[in-house]
Amino acid sequence: MSVRLIPPSTELTQPYWDGARQEQLVMQQCADCAETIFPPRANCPKCGSAALSWRTLSGKGVIYTYTVAHRAPHPVLNGQTPIVIAVVESEEGPRMISNVTGCDPSDVEVGMSVQVAFEEIDDSDVVLPVFKPA
Repeated sequence: MSVRLIPPSTELTQPYWDGARQEQLVMQQCADCAETIFPPRANCPKCGSAALSWRTLSGKGVIYTYTVAHRAPHPVLNGQTPIVIAVVESEEGPRMISNVTGCDPSDVEVGMSVQVAFEEIDDSDVVLPVFKPA
């Protein structure tokens, strides 16, 4: 495994990180309007409801846009380039920023079908969702 920046966990985001540790991509869903929500929030951005619960997503998506970083964007990523940083549109709707792994960066393209995978971070209990070609 490679060294990565470890995102912070909060009370609001903990279910997301717990799901990732179980290799499940989970996001909030509004009980009132059925909107799937990401990133996690206290209220639905569509209708304002606080009636939010967590659901497991399919993990399928498409590349909405991406860039390839040939220079490490942070010192802990030195020696790990090139890195594909993508906005992935999930089958259920929300978009999220993640990495695309499991292929040559030159093979990544907008509209490419991807599937979530999970990457353990060295010396921590953090598991990050990443995407691989479907």
